Amino acid sequence: MEFIELTLGSHIIVHGYDNDNKEITEHITLDGFSKKVVAVSRIKSVSEKYILTDYIDGRWIYWEYEEAFEDLKKTLV
Repeated sequence: MEFIELTLGSHIIVHGYDNDNKEITEHITLDGFSKKVVAVSRIKSVSEKYILTDYIDGRWIYWEYEEAFEDLKKTLV
């Protein structure tokens, strides 16, 4: 399994959908960033603001990250 070190901060956890098909989200606001090692296979997409990862039981997590988008893109491609 391949891993990448990322500097991640505040995040949004998507727990699923309600009866009206609206996302059930939990916003976690942190004061800073911390380094984490993440399996590359868990990364589903990267935007200029968020890295989307999957998690246990079908949940999704949108992480804010500190790395430069272009550098991260080069590492993953």
